[in-house]
Amino acid sequence: MTNDHTTDDTEPGTAEKDPGDWTTGDEPMTGPQRSYLETLLQEAGHGTSELDGLSKAAASRRIDELQEATGRGQ
Repeated sequence: MTNDHTTDDTEPGTAEKDPGDWTTGDEPMTGPQRSYLETLLQEAGHGTSELDGLSKAAASRRIDELQEATGRGQ
């Protein structure tokens, strides 16, 4: 019996999109984003005052920056 289905390690719809292209990117950041940012900011020696008013997209970009700075994004 042959298998007509192929497997692929990538799942459809999971491609990384630029946060600026998110349809919900202008909405306030999520609770999990805020919590993770607080952790990353603490590890990087920064205060959390910069979190006020961040959008989902801005929070995602800041997470990427802080992951690189703290080594968590490895």
